[in-house]
Amino acid sequence: MPKRFYITTPLYYVNDEPHIGHAYTTILADVLARYHKLFGAEVRFLTGVDEHGQKILQAASAAGLKPQAHCDEMAKRYKSIWTQLSIDYDVFFRTTHSQHKSFVQAVLTNLYAKGEIYSAEYAGWYCTPDERFWMEKDLDHDNCPLCGRVVEHLTEKNYFFKMSAYQQWLIDWIYTHDDFVQPLFRRNEVLGFLRQPLADLCISRPKERLSWGIPLPFDESYVTYVWFDALLNYLSATRIHPDAGFTPEFWPADLHLIGKDILTTHTVYWPIMLHAAGFEPPRTIFAHGWWLSDKGKMSKSQGAVVRPLDIAAKYSADAFRYVLMREMTPGQDTNFSEEMFIQRYNSDLANDLGNLYSRLAKLWEKFNCSSHPIDDQISSCYAIDTELASIFEMIFEKIKIDINAELKPNSAIENIMIFIRGLNKQLEIWAPWKTGGQNISALGTSLAWAFRSLDLAATLLKPVMPSKMQELQNAIGMKDGIPHPQPGLNLFPRIDLKNVKMESHSRVKEVSIDEFSRFDLRIAEIIGADYVEGAAKLLKLQIDLGGEKRQIVAGIAQSYAPTELIGKRIVVIANLKPTTLRGVLSQGMLLAAGDGQRRYIIQPDGDAPAGSKVK
Repeated sequence: MPKRFYITTPLYYVNDEPHIGHAYTTILADVLARYHKLFGAEVRFLTGVDEHGQKILQAASAAGLKPQAHCDEMAKRYKSIWTQLSIDYDVFFRTTHSQHKSFVQAVLTNLYAKGEIYSAEYAGWYCTPDERFWMEKDLDHDNCPLCGRVVEHLTEKNYFFKMSAYQQWLIDWIYTHDDFVQPLFRRNEVLGFLRQPLADLCISRPKERLSWGIPLPFDESYVTYVWFDALLNYLSATRIHPDAGFTPEFWPADLHLIGKDILTTHTVYWPIMLHAAGFEPPRTIFAHGWWLSDKGKMSKSQGAVVRPLDIAAKYSADAFRYVLMREMTPGQDTNFSEEMFIQRYNSDLANDLGNLYSRLAKLWEKFNCSSHPIDDQISSCYAIDTELASIFEMIFEKIKIDINAELKPNSAIENIMIFIRGLNKQLEIWAPWKTGGQNISALGTSLAWAFRSLDLAATLLKPVMPSKMQELQNAIGMKDGIPHPQPGLNLFPRIDLKNVKMESHSRVKEVSIDEFSRFDLRIAEIIGADYVEGAAKLLKLQIDLGGEKRQIVAGIAQSYAPTELIGKRIVVIANLKPTTLRGVLSQGMLLAAGDGQRRYIIQPDGDAPAGSKVK
């Protein structure tokens, strides 16, 4: 019986159309699903949209539509975009599905009957975009710590889920299930968050304030908090979509992909909800990084948004899929610019892959190889390079490791491209354009081997570029080990950067020497360190600046324990305007480097005394 593999993306809010972050998560899930099918697994792939909550109500109102009509329209738009990007999902889930509503209400009824849900009056700071309450200590300069927007103070009666009762259970679960939160540094981030007491979760919204949601089964004057509703879809799908092959045996999900900005809800709220309701959590929750511009995370508020269909229409959906998968190591942040896209496209797709087929097809046609017999074994005058043969033998197993064990499709792609570049190199060694006329049969045999190798490489790349690789295999026309190539195919026309109008999102702004000299960079010694209460990423450091003692706050808690920092010499910006972070005074900033997984403090070489100026 084939191994089951169930993969999911988050459900995307339908308050706006998909952006590059949505596209990346969904393409990544599609690529992984296709590879697992190639490996022989019985795969189920779920994506969809989250249709309840205040943001949806506001978006519908702004469009002059009723909420359901707005959701219907946006669901069609998402489906259309995913189709154009070759997303081959099994279920497109919508939280307005009537059976999902029934499932959510059944879970709520069960939890309420067991005493896991209670009512209480609550006062707190509410963020409408994130639909979430915050305590004052959690605010970032009086704004939402997640999105940075303004919050409003609300006092109202609500229903609460006893999430705090399961804090130790979740900690134990994470420690005993190494793959539960990935990558590792996100696991450490969650454990850091769980160092502080976990509050109970408000799971209701009064209908007088928000009517668009699933009514609480035990109090019709309230609707269900959108996260409690949406997070149950991945489980409810296995109960309500047997028509798509979803059955209870597919739970728990094998892999749930998310962006790092929704880490807490999926790795804290969700597993506790499932456990309290009597269900096992998913096996792995993987948080990937952000696509960045020179302004930081791509977002409308920053004026930097990549519309997936714009790039796909300009360069092909498969090329867009390839570059996204090739450029980002899952878990790490990556810069995106159209210039980067074109450089990768030209290097890998136009030069290495597309040009290889064109050269082989032209040689086959030029020497009329179809009219000559093709030997079973390659002629000794065109012996296979042993290194290339070895790479080919290992490549399939290596890709299995890249996908199954390491979750690195970028590494799998690179291994395939190494093989393709090896084919190009072998073609240069053979140089059949020089000797082809002397032994057409031997030439045809060698080209047939190259075509067979390219055909297999296309099979391995098909999960990434399903349309283009099928087009390539059709053009090769492999039948009974003999190619029947079609000349003239130009899979990936080379792009001339000079002829492309584009806006780069990744160029670093240049600064003058005068501007740089405004920064007072100095050596400091760390003489004390501790965690910042309620902030999993922050440490407060006491530093010596050469007789002057200061305190700074640094976001390095996931990379360093306080005890290992004492005595280290660091570089700080000493003339930075003091600020308050999470209620803690910070009188400067340390310099650190990051690779997407951890941060590394910048340390001077030698024994430069504290207070020394960095020049």
